Amino acid sequence: MPHDPRPLVGEPLSLDLLNTRWMHDGVRQDLLADTEGLAVWLAANGLDAAFAADGPTLEHVLRARDALASVVDTPHDPAGIARVDQVLRHGRIRATLTAEGPGEEPEFEDPAWGPAWLAARDHLRLLATAPDRIRGCAHEACVLHFFDTSRNGTRRWCSMAACGNRAKASRHYARSRET
Repeated sequence: MPHDPRPLVGEPLSLDLLNTRWMHDGVRQDLLADTEGLAVWLAANGLDAAFAADGPTLEHVLRARDALASVVDTPHDPAGIARVDQVLRHGRIRATLTAEGPGEEPEFEDPAWGPAWLAARDHLRLLATAPDRIRGCAHEACVLHFFDTSRNGTRRWCSMAACGNRAKASRHYARSRET
C-alpha cells in the first residue's frame, strides 16, 4: 500500500474522510484526487478488503465528504442535512444474532456506496455521543477536523506538534516584536 501523506490520521471515520483534504505550504492537498488515493484511504480505515477503490466508489465517497463537510461546518443547514440523508439512503443496518450475542450488519443497495454510507453513519454516532466534541482545528490556516477526546474537552488543535506549536510560536514572535 502506498504511504498515507496526510498530517492527521486515526480520527473517527467521518472526520478521517474530511481530513482527506489538508493544507501543505499554503496549497490545498486532496488525497481523493484519484482512485489510488481512495485505495490509501480505504486501507487506512480497514475498508480495503470489503470495498473496491474504483470510480463509482470514489464518486460516492466524494459526495459523502462534501455532505459531511457542510454539516460539520454549518450543523443546522437544511441543505447539508439533506445531502447527508441522501448518502444514508443507500444503506441500512440489519440486526443479527451472533455467537457473541446481538449484533448489527450494514447492508448496501450497491457496494460502491459502502464507504460513503459508513462515513455518514459514523457522523451520526459522533452526534449521538458528543456533538460538541466534533471540532475544526483552531489554526486559521488549517482545514483539519478532530474528535476531542481530551478529559476536559478543551482541545483546540488538530495536532499540538503542528498547529498548536505554530500558534504558540506566532504568539511568542508577536510578543517579542512588541518589546
